[in-house]
Amino acid sequence: MENVRSSTLPKKYHDAVVRWGQTFLPDYPLLLDNWEKFFPHDKRHELCAYRQMGMCDEIECGTMKGKPKFHKANEMTPELADHLLKAVKAQASTELGSIQQHQLTLARAPEEVDQFWVLRMMAEELRHGYQMFHVLLEDDWAAVSDTKGEDMVEEILQMRTGSHVLGAFNVDFDSFVDNIVFCALIDRVGKYQLAMQKVSAYKPMAESMPPMLQEEAFHLATGVVPIRRWVQSAAKEEGYVGMDHLQKVINKWFPRGLDMFGDERGGGSNVKMGLKPMNNAEAAKQYTEEVQQLVSDLNLRYLRARFPKLSRDEAQERLKRIVEKGDAVEGVGPDNLLRLPHHSFFRRRGIHAYQMIDIDGKKVETLDGFKSHLKSVLPEAYATARDMTKFFELMGKVVHGEVKADDAVHILPNLSRVGGVCPCSRAVRWVVDEPQKSNGH
Repeated sequence: MENVRSSTLPKKYHDAVVRWGQTFLPDYPLLLDNWEKFFPHDKRHELCAYRQMGMCDEIECGTMKGKPKFHKANEMTPELADHLLKAVKAQASTELGSIQQHQLTLARAPEEVDQFWVLRMMAEELRHGYQMFHVLLEDDWAAVSDTKGEDMVEEILQMRTGSHVLGAFNVDFDSFVDNIVFCALIDRVGKYQLAMQKVSAYKPMAESMPPMLQEEAFHLATGVVPIRRWVQSAAKEEGYVGMDHLQKVINKWFPRGLDMFGDERGGGSNVKMGLKPMNNAEAAKQYTEEVQQLVSDLNLRYLRARFPKLSRDEAQERLKRIVEKGDAVEGVGPDNLLRLPHHSFFRRRGIHAYQMIDIDGKKVETLDGFKSHLKSVLPEAYATARDMTKFFELMGKVVHGEVKADDAVHILPNLSRVGGVCPCSRAVRWVVDEPQKSNGH
């Protein structure tokens, strides 16, 4: 990467991230041992923080547009600093939370190359978390916030699946199909968040984004490339991932991806403060359109693999006929292809949160009917998982008027594990103060 500065955290924090990685990313040495085999043309992974130099020095959006960007925390107002710190915390939490999720099913990869692609993605997520820690620790936030960077780093390192900031990172993976679809859909949200924060009024945050975006492109490919292969195999009735199962996993993750953008009515404050160029609704709309394009491309690949004599134009015309008219052509109808769930389906944040809406966007009248519907359109392992149990407990309270839907969105399910990857990890402070050295010794 040209014109990029690299640096490391103070030793005790660098060591804390390394120890965290040894617990939740134990295959990292295996990745480095096989780097040249799978990524012969790419620079080996390095645990450090990158900053893109030479970026715009003026605020690019909002009420302060055109004014100099903030280089130090004490130049900001407490309100702006609070919004920024929440974004940094959420970003760091998602990076580490993703690793904890992927580790659950990493070993179930049917293809070695897919496993190493996901493993590289996990290592880069660790670097992204490291990057956010660098933003927290390089500056002094005392003048504008009661939150200390050191305390926030410790808090994030202690989070587990079930206690992360965003709901998508509190959902267990059931199979390696989750690893791949997660990369294709949830990392795509990450791309949007990073791209928006690239214009941040706080220059250290903006400078952190380009290197992360470059790595995020690989994460999307880690998801999209295998799915393309699976779809083409399914068309030939080969492989092990059918279109029906792939559809159910998409149904699982797409609503969580939309939730990551926040309430559709919000995000305006970040735009006014110059932290992001789009509000939540605008970003979610663009994301939805992009995922729809992905689904259409996958369906087109399915048809061309199923009917190899079709030209691309002929396949596109057939796809349009099947999707828009609902026709079955040579044994392929809408049920054989992928589709995007309605944007109000299975939502936990925003104006559609905790509403009983089916995959087509239609209202379901009873809680039992909604439970039955979700079980029919979600993977079986997920439909009976702890996340769904907690969801239905809260959904029941909303339906019976015990909790308002607007209040339910702020209730994170308590999914903390009894144990973790490391049995002792719950009792360990990750950041350990270095021993004091006596004078003259």
